[in-house]
Amino acid sequence: MKIKLVLSAFPFLIFLLMHSSAIAQSHEKMAIQNILNRYRLAIEKIDTADAILLFQKDAKIYEQGSDEGHIGHYLTNHLIPELKMFKSIRFTDVAQDVLVNGGYAFVTEIYTYAIELKDAKTVKNRGVNTVMLRHTVTGWKIINMHTSFRKISS
Repeated sequence: MKIKLVLSAFPFLIFLLMHSSAIAQSHEKMAIQNILNRYRLAIEKIDTADAILLFQKDAKIYEQGSDEGHIGHYLTNHLIPELKMFKSIRFTDVAQDVLVNGGYAFVTEIYTYAIELKDAKTVKNRGVNTVMLRHTVTGWKIINMHTSFRKISS
């Protein structure tokens, strides 16, 4: 009788384990999406001061097939000077695909962005990011990002 009771409860226990794992995965995916959303928001605000906190110090950045170095170098020598030419930048049509595997996450982001330059010229591009994140004691941190784009109009 006890064996039948244990065997009949087994599928329910498996269901509970799988369900709790799915909930944990969902929570982790939302945390990861939040990191990437905060990064885009920092760029839209044309203020990268808090953006560096989303990255591990030695995070590698690649853009358009070029090695931009670690995040500090990329911000100082590439992104900040570039943002100084912008009046505004807006991201739309953002689609994210997140895969969590243990303490690592892999994300593909596809989006459209429109830049209004200070000289009133407007540029619209379609972009894609591939991002790797690592879970640390302080939460998820970006460890690698590759960004590329194609022009829609200029």
